[in-house]
This record gives sequence, structure tokens and C-alpha cells, in this order.
Amino acid sequence: MDARLQQYEDKMRKAVDYLEADYLTIRAGRANPHVLDRIRVDYYGVPTPIQQMGNISIPDARVIQIAPWDRTQIKAIEKAIQMSDLGINPSNDGSVIRLVFPELTEERRKSLVKDVKKKGEEAKVAVRNIRRDGNDAFKKLTKQDVSEDEVKQLTDDLQKQTDKFIKEIDGLIDSKSKDIMKV
Repeated sequence: MDARLQQYEDKMRKAVDYLEADYLTIRAGRANPHVLDRIRVDYYGVPTPIQQMGNISIPDARVIQIAPWDRTQIKAIEKAIQMSDLGINPSNDGSVIRLVFPELTEERRKSLVKDVKKKGEEAKVAVRNIRRDGNDAFKKLTKQDVSEDEVKQLTDDLQKQTDKFIKEIDGLIDSKSKDIMKV
């Protein structure tokens, strides 16, 4: 592959990878430890990811259990979870924190599917912006002794890459939407 195309493909891949990571944080009725990825706990003045503060396990399909290595931090972890947009109230027994995920209502599922589609559209816009930047860069190449045919070929190849990534994003949207709507 042409090195001039490779940089745009890499950027498009990053946009799709970001979308996949973002989708992991959306809960689909089952407990998923990735919903905690963005939550930070104030650990002696340092914002620390929950994953670095204890052992996270899934003892049941709808329960996440956090066993902090430093039990004095249970209150801080609990507070961070309450302050997050997770919408779940943690409970603790002095040694572990449990997050019980309620069954999603039909209305909440539809709302989550809208979120999934919105994030997918944002990823598509990002990919299309990368294509636009690439096309602009390729047009400038005609001024630098690159033939119009070569520029046309680069533009066509970039469009094929864009189509491939848009199709991949559509697949991600569909699979995540089906996952959420599955009862």
C-alpha cells in the first residue's frame, strides 16, 4: 500500500477502535467490567482507575464485585461510582463493593440503541473527515509534479478504504444494537 494512503487508513482504524472501546462501556443488561473503565477514584490525591485499586469480578450475570486491595478506600471507590454517570448505587459489606445491574426496561434499551447509533454516526463523520483531509492533501500533490492519474488513483483508493470502514462501523452499530435489544 502506498505510504501516502497508509497514514489515513491508520487514522480511520483508530476512529473505529475508539468506537469499539466506547461500545464496551455501554451496558447491555449484563454486568460488564468495562463500564468501570472511565471511572477514576481519588486515591491520595491521584485520580486512579478502579481496575488498579482492586480485584474486579463478575460473580453473577448482573453483578460486578470490586474487592479493593486497600480496604480503607472502599468509601472513596463507592463515592466515585456514585458520582459517575453509571446510574447504579453501590453497596458494600465492609470488604467488597457490589454493583447490581437491574434488568433494562424497553424504554431504556431503545434509549441505549439511540446512543449507539449516535456514537456510530460520530465515528462515520470522523472517518469521512479523514477522507476529506486525505483528498485535500492529494489535490495539493498535483502542484508537486505528481500526475493527475496518480492523484485520481490515490483518491479512489482512499474512497475504497472509507467505504470499508463505514461498512465496519455499520456492522458494529448493528451488533451492539441487537445485543442491547436482546432480552
